[in-house]
Amino acid sequence: MKKFFVVAALCLMGMTAQAQQNLSWGQGPQVASPVVNADNSVTFNLIAPEAQKVQITGDFLPTQKIKIENYGEFDAPGVADLVKDDKGVWSFTCEPLKPELYTYNMIVDGVKIIDPLNVYNIRDINNLFSVLLIGGDARTDLYKVNKVAHGTVSKVWYESPTAGITRRCTVYTPAGYETSGKDYPVFYLLHGIGGDENAWSELGRAAQIMDNLIAQGKAEPMILVMTNGNISQEACPGETSEGFKVPTMMLPKTMEGSFETAFPDVVNFIEKTYRVKKDKDHRAIAGLSMGGFHSLFISINNPDLFGYVGLFSAAVDQQQPDPKGFPNIYADRNAKIDNLFSKNPKLFWIGCGNTDFLIKNNNDLRAYLDSKGHKYTYLETDGGHIWRNWRIYLSEFTPLLFK
Repeated sequence: MKKFFVVAALCLMGMTAQAQQNLSWGQGPQVASPVVNADNSVTFNLIAPEAQKVQITGDFLPTQKIKIENYGEFDAPGVADLVKDDKGVWSFTCEPLKPELYTYNMIVDGVKIIDPLNVYNIRDINNLFSVLLIGGDARTDLYKVNKVAHGTVSKVWYESPTAGITRRCTVYTPAGYETSGKDYPVFYLLHGIGGDENAWSELGRAAQIMDNLIAQGKAEPMILVMTNGNISQEACPGETSEGFKVPTMMLPKTMEGSFETAFPDVVNFIEKTYRVKKDKDHRAIAGLSMGGFHSLFISINNPDLFGYVGLFSAAVDQQQPDPKGFPNIYADRNAKIDNLFSKNPKLFWIGCGNTDFLIKNNNDLRAYLDSKGHKYTYLETDGGHIWRNWRIYLSEFTPLLFK
């Protein structure tokens, strides 16, 4: 009898696996998607014989402008139609693409989905995207897992007495940290609104960029700390005591002073837990969008804490109106900037896309710095408020640190 149940269970497992295989292939033609062609054009396929209309949207297509109330105008991915053949396979081939990491979705009869034939996908706030990488140049090679020594990425919980909760950050330690006995400089890297402590390691390819830059001798071995910039959250959605809560951009306490006030809790934890160099010249801070906003105000309110400051498409002048409880964080901004520069930071770095909805804010900040003769480094790239630019900024900023 026992043998019968074992055989029955194995048969059931086999039938289930076969059913899943048939389902995954749509019980029709076995096609792949995406297919990178010899000229770096990409063919996308979807098996959907009953669908009436199939489209694709992705950041490899020409952008379109969209307006979001209370946030302004953004560059959004374009849309293209797929064409169905007589077997029910919908296809689209894009123009040859430049080397880059791209994200996309299918739209089937008005419903946005990930590509069911592509197992590689990623979450950004409350959206899932399929992913493909076109390699072939030095920059995108930084985004790959290459045959180099690899660092360690850890999800680390720490107490934040100021916030009153236990919180999580993602920490990258360079190859050899566990055995070297050395003390390392620390780079604190902050995400944008709606993001979390996973954003830079997943969307930003931060660990791969660090591994490759260090292996090439272009960056100093360092510890990278990617915090959760939403002070009301313990950690990223789905990995907290709140359970599988729906991710959202509309979080409390994002840009009203709470995070900046609590940030020393992260620094204190890192410096008690890891072998680090505990002086200004061996600490850096940078962030994208909201994280750039946080980096600006954390650095100017703590002018002796960081020798290196990076603003990536920073949300300059975007603080919540009439902040309650933390007015001094944002008060006297220009005077605080002057004080920071009087202490001779080793690097103040600004990057922004030429069609970013925040470029005017960044240019206004630059105009003030220029009027005072404050030295900074500026990089302007094509495109808008997109991860493509932020990966570039991380790749350009990191080699300048701790020299």
